[in-house]
Amino acid sequence: MADAFSPADIQDRLRPLMTPLSVRGLKVANRIVMAPMTREKATGRVPNDEIVGYYRRRAENHVGLIVTEGVGIDDRAAVDMPGVPVLHGDAALAGWRKVVDTVHDAGGKIIPQLWHQGAMRDAANSTDPEVGPRRPSGVLGPLGKVSLEPGHVERLRPDTEPMSENDIADVIAAYARSAANAARLGFDGVAIHGAHGYMIDNFLWAGTNQRTDRWGGDRRQRATFAVEVVRAIRREIGEDLPIMLRFSQFKMQDYNARLADTPEELGEILGPIADAGVDIFDGSQRYFDTPIFEGSTLNLGGWAKKLTGKIGMCVGGVGLDQGKRDHHIDSGSGAADNLGKVIARFEMGEVDLVGVGRSLLNDPAWLTKALRGEPFLPFDNSSLQRLT
Repeated sequence: MADAFSPADIQDRLRPLMTPLSVRGLKVANRIVMAPMTREKATGRVPNDEIVGYYRRRAENHVGLIVTEGVGIDDRAAVDMPGVPVLHGDAALAGWRKVVDTVHDAGGKIIPQLWHQGAMRDAANSTDPEVGPRRPSGVLGPLGKVSLEPGHVERLRPDTEPMSENDIADVIAAYARSAANAARLGFDGVAIHGAHGYMIDNFLWAGTNQRTDRWGGDRRQRATFAVEVVRAIRREIGEDLPIMLRFSQFKMQDYNARLADTPEELGEILGPIADAGVDIFDGSQRYFDTPIFEGSTLNLGGWAKKLTGKIGMCVGGVGLDQGKRDHHIDSGSGAADNLGKVIARFEMGEVDLVGVGRSLLNDPAWLTKALRGEPFLPFDNSSLQRLT
């Protein structure tokens, strides 16, 4: 991969990333995507004026596509913390309409990330504590965070009842209702959170899916729930709006977890989901420049593109000097020293879109500064706690 470039070189070499891209009825002005990042700043689960301004500032600063923070779908067990917004109910929908209209007025495009926390929902921290988490096999999965002692992995243990057929049907319908709401509000597409040990990932990952019915089994069978969610969403939003799916190897329960150990295994998972109607695969990893499988330099988004023929997006530590560690929260200085590596991967055709998370969270003008060759703001960890 290329070494770091001077600001003038970066400014010149960023031009390929500033080319437009069309997918279904969506046309974005450039290839920079604001990655979804949990903010927990909603008022009673309703997007407020502070949130409206937060998204507007990124659109004003030339971000091609904004993917919102995770937004709870229309299921009581979807999300926990009360500051997480939802995409159902008159008040929340009115708040999101303000967000959509404001972003569009600023020349931007925006899609919501539909979120169900599944096994990871903590009822004790929710506004609905009497409703427990929905878990495919009733288990949270192995606990193996890097922050724990080396080699510490708890055994699978039943925490709740496995989801019933009715539970599964209800959650799929909840995804579809919220997607329909997004389309009616004028969002430019729909993103689905299928990563990090949450609901859809609970079905994909053997660590949380021990089912023996049609929803479990080998990798293709474990993809059945994701397939049905995508199909239900497509039926509601029509053919014009694109669908993005975020997926990952790591989980919140286990930062060393893997969905697949080989490209062939990953293809068994992603292939049916692509066929169901996903247009963009958001390969979430801690650092975009980390190869996923031995014998190849491809990152997760690159493998998704190669295996499915769909649009691939990379994400993880773009614009930061740190991000390779397997911790929940990493920091960085905001230096541009890895943009050359981002550009090189794009120019080779590895990915089509570049997701930028913490750099844009830290400074809404990050892309504007990159285009002008200006220095970035030093990364401030406190920006993780506020809407800059």
